Amino acid sequence: MRRAIKTLVLTAAVACVCAPMQARADGYVSPWTGVNFAYNNQVDAARTCANADCGNRWAWGVDAGWMGAGIIGGEVDFGWSPDVYGNVVDNRVWNLMGNLIVGIPIGGQHGAGVRPYVTGGLGAINTKIVGGSAASSLDNTDFGYNFGVGANGYFSDHFGVRGDFRFFRTVNADFSSLSTSVTPSEGQFHFWRFGVGLIIR
Repeated sequence: MRRAIKTLVLTAAVACVCAPMQARADGYVSPWTGVNFAYNNQVDAARTCANADCGNRWAWGVDAGWMGAGIIGGEVDFGWSPDVYGNVVDNRVWNLMGNLIVGIPIGGQHGAGVRPYVTGGLGAINTKIVGGSAASSLDNTDFGYNFGVGANGYFSDHFGVRGDFRFFRTVNADFSSLSTSVTPSEGQFHFWRFGVGLIIR
């Protein structure tokens, strides 16, 4: 009887140790580059470019997150976009978002495989324009949200590539500190972003 109890205790201990290992989080970091596009009309009207380069804008950043043994996880997204309003004035937009991510690991969590996902969350979007005077400058950080889709493709246990397509929008962007010559109408600032990057897990 005592031997049976010892066996049961030992079995339970091994199960407790092994269970977290099997259910460990699938953590990752993904530096990326991409383009922001389809800015809302208010922002497009405010651009003052020296040449015809007011189209898509390069962006870069990093994502870091984890996926549980199932399909649900969390992610932090940081993006940096210089010269959003053209190259006449010093300007940039950045975002920092905390997202829920839901993905299906096709091929498992080890080795080669693909994980398509949907993601969405809340955070901050900052817009900064340095003009010739205080009246023509702003530095606003607004509450915002984002959502999108993408896929992680893994070549091995630790390396792969990622494609990601997201929409960003502020809840209440205040551009009132800008002079009337470059002021977009007050409203919700929004844009789309497509990015590709390396993913390390």
